[in-house]
Amino acid sequence: MAFSLAAIALGFYLNITATEMSIIFFTILLGLSAEMINTALEAMTDLITQKWQSQAKIAKDVSAGMMLLVAIGAVLIALSIFGPYLRLRYGIF
Repeated sequence: MAFSLAAIALGFYLNITATEMSIIFFTILLGLSAEMINTALEAMTDLITQKWQSQAKIAKDVSAGMMLLVAIGAVLIALSIFGPYLRLRYGIF
């Protein structure tokens, strides 16, 4: 949530376009949704079985992997949107 708020604040500070801000908001919502699905799958897996099972481990690993992919994608989207603005303003990225 802290990174989400920072991305929104940076978007307003750098005065990015409405389309770019919409992409930032969509990316945040996608990340939150993926985290909720991950949490739900892990909780359901724990509800079904408390003992270690390879199928339960696979389900948890795949849902965690989904969240990791979304997080990596969010970072790449942030770099592609904020990078040019930061490069012009501060000479970084």
